Amino acid sequence: MERISKLKSEHGVLIFSKSTCCLCYAVQILFQELKVRPWVYELDREPDGKEIEKALVMLGCSSPVPMVFIGGQLIGSTNEVMSHHLGGNLVPHLMPYQHPSLA
Repeated sequence: MERISKLKSEHGVLIFSKSTCCLCYAVQILFQELKVRPWVYELDREPDGKEIEKALVMLGCSSPVPMVFIGGQLIGSTNEVMSHHLGGNLVPHLMPYQHPSLA
C-alpha cells in the first residue's frame, strides 16, 4: 500500500497495467489520444508487482488492471474510465496533465 501511495503522489496520471492486457493497452491509447502521457507501471515486469496487485485488490478494485489514478485519486478500471469519458467527466480531470505537443 505504501508503494501505491508513493507512486500516485509522484505521478499525476498513473496506470497499473500488465504488458499482456488488451484492456490496459486500450486505456493507454485513449489517454495518448487525449494528449496525456500517463506513467504506466507494468505489474508483470516489476519485482514487487504481485504485492502491488494484491494491495490494489485490497483497495476494493474488482480487477487489479488496468487501475487508473488521476491526481492521486482512484478513478478505477476500464469500465469506470470509459464511463467517465463517455459522460464527459474524464477530460476535465486530465486537463492539468495534457501535453498539447503530443500527436
